[in-house]
Amino acid sequence: MSATSGANGAGTTSRILDVAERMLQVRGYNGFSYGDVAAELDITRAALHYHFKGKAELGQALIERYAARFADALAHLDATAPDAAAKLRGYADLYTDVLSADRMCLCGMLAAEHRTLPDPLQQAVCAFFASNTAWLRRVLEEGCADGSLRCPGTPEDTASMVLGALEGAMLITRLDGDVARFTATANQLLAGLSPVPVRDTGTPPSPRC
Repeated sequence: MSATSGANGAGTTSRILDVAERMLQVRGYNGFSYGDVAAELDITRAALHYHFKGKAELGQALIERYAARFADALAHLDATAPDAAAKLRGYADLYTDVLSADRMCLCGMLAAEHRTLPDPLQQAVCAFFASNTAWLRRVLEEGCADGSLRCPGTPEDTASMVLGALEGAMLITRLDGDVARFTATANQLLAGLSPVPVRDTGTPPSPRC
């Protein structure tokens, strides 16, 4: 990305990123062009190239900004959630918030197009998901230690399961925009990681049809 000078330059850069981010989250990386961004902002393509040399550089900037915001959100959960279970719930809520804005996870959209992306973008997407998996693994280890969570497998495997389930549920929700279906899936996933309640064996359960 080219250096910009003055408040106006910085403001234009931010506007470009905002528009391109929305387009990517709705259409995918291959679903929008520099011309689309320039037309919406009512600027020339030359002006767009002044801020970002090419689409790959724009994509890199989008991933970096998105990853930084996501990292800030995870840091906030670490600082405010009372236990690991609450952190995991907060993590799922981040996905719900994105869906509620009629968008998809930016890096999830890029992952679907992974083989068509320039190498730097492929690496940046992999780094985003590796960072998320590491955070989830740490939360699961913490929850298994303090009793607020249970791990059906290793923390690493369970972290990958959580990430894959949420990203997959998000993708399916895109078909009809039914956020409630995503929420139900997330709730079921989290329920499966909650400590198993101890059944009172003194009274046998009532038979069911």
